[in-house]
Amino acid sequence: MSTKLTPYLAFRDGAREALDFYRSVFGGDYTATTFGEFHMGGPHESEKIMHGQLVTADGILLMAADRPDDIPLESENSISLSLFGGADDADELIGYFEALAVGGAVSVPLEQAPWGDSFGMVDDRFGLHWMVNIAGAAATP
Repeated sequence: MSTKLTPYLAFRDGAREALDFYRSVFGGDYTATTFGEFHMGGPHESEKIMHGQLVTADGILLMAADRPDDIPLESENSISLSLFGGADDADELIGYFEALAVGGAVSVPLEQAPWGDSFGMVDDRFGLHWMVNIAGAAATP
């Protein structure tokens, strides 16, 4: 088995909504278990997601969970998620960028960058930072 690295997103109480949203963007299926299923957390936390993961046919894996009330949740997100590919992936990557922007905010439009690729940045409606890079292709969302 080879080692893999994947984002694990933390929410106060929004992991289910986020996984639904990311499934609408990337496709795939997600599974989730709640704190209540493992008799953990307080009574008002039983429906919170203890662990969830989205797996797509293209191999994208996102994990997410709700933080219990007694575990701090940082208010500033210093991590960016990066989606990248080549010109053959342009339509797919442009579609992801546009879908992530719904209800969010584009900070850098997806367009030709000085290094020759197409690049854009968007904060999705959950406040997560996404960067999209299409190698050697001029994007036109």
